[in-house]
Amino acid sequence: MGPIIKSLAIAAATTLALASPVFAEGNLAANGTNLPELKIDTEKLAFSETEYQLETGKYYRLDITSDGGEEMALVFPELVRNSWINQIVVNDLEVKAGGLYSLEFDDGGTFNISFVPVRPGEYDFWVPGYENKGLKGKFIVK
Repeated sequence: MGPIIKSLAIAAATTLALASPVFAEGNLAANGTNLPELKIDTEKLAFSETEYQLETGKYYRLDITSDGGEEMALVFPELVRNSWINQIVVNDLEVKAGGLYSLEFDDGGTFNISFVPVRPGEYDFWVPGYENKGLKGKFIVK
């Protein structure tokens, strides 16, 4: 085998080795990270957190709570489109969501959402009609 053919064979073998699929082992939904609670203060029109730093492929749990002073919906469609949603829990009742646009609070209470971001990017969350009054934040996924 000549030196050029050897070089091509080594390059082809290296390319195939690097292009091989990578498989995750274990349960991604086990031992997730609890994020700081997102509280909606309807009187002050403020979120307790306005930015979350996340990583793709990590499992997160987030409690989202409203004080119930006013009916509001929290919207975060881009994060949902770029994440795997395991479940949403309300009063110990689980919802397995195939799609999600917003969480609406008619009264005070807490939603718990469990998810894995799968695509990096910056994804806004907000309360429609109140974005310019302070009820806007961002998920930054790396």
